[in-house]
Amino acid sequence: ENSDRLRWIASIQAFPQQLQQLVAGLNSTALSARYRSGGWTIQQVVHHCADSHMNSFIRTKLALTEINPTIKPYAEEKWAELADSATYPITTSLLLLEALHTRWTALFESLTAEQWQMTYYHPGNKQQVRLEEHLGIYAWHGEHHLAHIRLARKQVKA
Repeated sequence: ENSDRLRWIASIQAFPQQLQQLVAGLNSTALSARYRSGGWTIQQVVHHCADSHMNSFIRTKLALTEINPTIKPYAEEKWAELADSATYPITTSLLLLEALHTRWTALFESLTAEQWQMTYYHPGNKQQVRLEEHLGIYAWHGEHHLAHIRLARKQVKA
């Protein structure tokens, strides 16, 4: 087995619990903290992770069931401004991420060496992405946003 792949799958599996621990007990003031000026609030970051990882799960399945499908990019900045991301409680996204990552982990753990080489085409950056690379990108994505939340918490000493 590829050690990077195993580490990335473990990261995908652990992400929901790490996120839940990081935001546990935060009040509305803390959830409104931003990791940088002009950045998203903690609340928006949590909802963004749910949105992004749902899209990523779908991309994974498309790559596994079609020949190099073209995926649909989305306007993540605009999604983060919609009411369900900007004002809705984070509890639903935390639950969604827990269930989604359970299925996503199981799917990744089931892949064969050949399946890891399957691809999709991302028209936004005009790149073909292998599933193994996709896994690494989303393992990084989770860690990246956990770091954003840690920074935002420091802003409010939460």
